[in-house]
Amino acid sequence: MAERMHTTPLPVTPEPSGWQKVKKFFSSRFRSGAWRARKALIPAATSAIAAVAAYAFAAIIFGHSEPYFAATSALISLGFGRDPHIRKALEVAIGVTLGILVGDTLQALLGQGYWQGVIVVFVTIILARFIDAGVIFTTQMSIQAVLVVLLPIPIEGPLSRSVDAVIGGVIAIAITMLMPVSFRKEAVAGMRELFTSITATLRELSSALEEQDSRSSWVALIEARGLQSKIDSVRAELSRADQTATYSPTQRSARQDLQEMSRTLEKTDLAVRSLRIIARRVITVIDEFDTKSPKGDDLQRMSAWFSDAADAIGILGRSVAEPVAPGRHRSLSVARNALGAATTKLTPHNLGANTLHGEALVMMCRPMMVDFIEATGSDHHEASNYLPNV
Repeated sequence: MAERMHTTPLPVTPEPSGWQKVKKFFSSRFRSGAWRARKALIPAATSAIAAVAAYAFAAIIFGHSEPYFAATSALISLGFGRDPHIRKALEVAIGVTLGILVGDTLQALLGQGYWQGVIVVFVTIILARFIDAGVIFTTQMSIQAVLVVLLPIPIEGPLSRSVDAVIGGVIAIAITMLMPVSFRKEAVAGMRELFTSITATLRELSSALEEQDSRSSWVALIEARGLQSKIDSVRAELSRADQTATYSPTQRSARQDLQEMSRTLEKTDLAVRSLRIIARRVITVIDEFDTKSPKGDDLQRMSAWFSDAADAIGILGRSVAEPVAPGRHRSLSVARNALGAATTKLTPHNLGANTLHGEALVMMCRPMMVDFIEATGSDHHEASNYLPNV
């Protein structure tokens, strides 16, 4: 008679009480709120200084009695984003000023009242949509116009509010240009995330070849297709950083760094396009692999090469995060050597490619590696010299 099996019951985690759930909720909210408050210290101080400075400038220098629109224009133009951007501040400042100017002009022509307010807001919205397609631009113009037409006319005259708006916008733009923002931070973080994803894709392809698992190569293909959104995001961050470095007198010396990062990104974009094609070819190589054929592809050698390439890309990803140019150039040189070492192996014979699909895979890897080497700062001729003769 078979022995009866005795099993130990799994421990059951007690359901948290209602008070514990409430406590956990408020604790989580407090931590996230404290984190947001810490991140907002500098933007809050900047916004406060800009608003009061604009009000004081309009009141003291121009003698305006109640220059509220100077303060509001500065606050709205400066915004409260991650980092202030000159173009955004300029667009918002123009929208605010135009809204006030249109409101002042129509009020002078039509007078003040409810039906005049309807006409002013309607005309302002239509004009804003004609000038710009942005929703924020239209909203800012219409808000300022409705405030102008419904608030009492200042003793200095209606156009004084337009002057106040210009003062606030100019002060916001000046602060944006002079403020020492970490313009490289977001771009560098995006570049590191991009290269981490590329490395993961190459390792996925290496694992797929080693285990002869086409499903893993499909996963790698999906990951490779998802890299484009990361590239576009980094490109947008670099564009904003370049804008800041161009117009800000405190950041112009950093344009060389941004140009180098842009070159690295563009060459990486070309390499990623090749990587997507390579991932599809790996699927074919695995699907067509015949374990009984003595002349089949050596998938283990191919797998080892993809692993080496992933290591080299990892070095490249760490290089772009170097904060100073000399250290970054040294790291890029190390990455170039690692990429070059992997590139010198790219022949069908070295990687054991004995079939048509295997040879095609190896040949597809060659232009990808040339692009990655160019991403380190090499020119095309120097990068191509790493390719072995076939």
